[in-house]
Amino acid sequence: MRKRIRLSPEEYIAGILAGNRVTLSRAITLIESNLEEDYQLAQAVIAGCMPHSGKSFRIGITGVPGAGKSTFIDAFGTSLAEEGKKVAILAIDPSSTVSGGSILGDKTRMANLAIHPNAYIRPSPASGSLGGVARKTRESMLLCEAAGFEVIIVETVGVGQSEISVRSMTDFFLLLMLPNAGDELQGIKKGIMEMADAVLINKADGVLLGKARTAKALYTNALRLFNPPESNWRVPVLMCSALEKNGIKEVWEMLESFQNFTKENHFWEKQRQAQALSWMHEHIRQRLETLFYQDEKVKIQLNELSQMVANQLISPVSAANQLLQNWKI
Repeated sequence: MRKRIRLSPEEYIAGILAGNRVTLSRAITLIESNLEEDYQLAQAVIAGCMPHSGKSFRIGITGVPGAGKSTFIDAFGTSLAEEGKKVAILAIDPSSTVSGGSILGDKTRMANLAIHPNAYIRPSPASGSLGGVARKTRESMLLCEAAGFEVIIVETVGVGQSEISVRSMTDFFLLLMLPNAGDELQGIKKGIMEMADAVLINKADGVLLGKARTAKALYTNALRLFNPPESNWRVPVLMCSALEKNGIKEVWEMLESFQNFTKENHFWEKQRQAQALSWMHEHIRQRLETLFYQDEKVKIQLNELSQMVANQLISPVSAANQLLQNWKI
């Protein structure tokens, strides 16, 4: 097996700032690593890129199964790229809970965007993270921003209560829905609707166009029952057909309106501060968990206590407390 060539922090940073896609991909692989030696190097790279980040529009996209997230992102991202904007897609793939494997097939589902020179697609395995958001998505966004990407799109695994974790790291949260609103309103979680900055009904074409119009009216009425968002932005319901490329430009116009609106009332800056604090607390949790399970004493005691819990000789809570009490950072 060929040994991986390790660059210096300065080489990673220089390559990223120059917009080198290969170096950017290698840097993201580095920050996704669980090895302690990679962690230290990754932190140096992140620190060097930090002053050059923060200028992008961060968009989170989620939706019900079958809503056509990848098809929409392909059409939407290609439209932006053709206008000269640099677009990065961080597509979170569902990892297998059994093998830990990941399909990583987003480049095949975004065929047009994958070959556009202004676009960069990075599939990352969710690896069991809450809400399907890869553990290192925040750091990946930062590196993409330092590489000059103006629009960062985070595509999540699906829709559900835990999916709103993407909300804490993006400026705008877009919820994709299908035209059959009656069924969807029954099944979708209220929390995900309350977190959305816009609802977009995809597949509004052909025989589904009439249903899409009905769905738009139903969702608009449903949103009126919610409390106004903190941003005071009036959450719109739009229709589009990613397949026929209809309504795509209107989505970007709506996003620009949101950006202008929230910058004028200073919510944009407030939300960015909240994103940074959320990142800090999430990193603390992740780092403590990593250090805990890497501790040699914990490894030994964990095996013994796990057997006792499995055989019902001790409660899970007691076992956890023993491990935490004996653990020294």
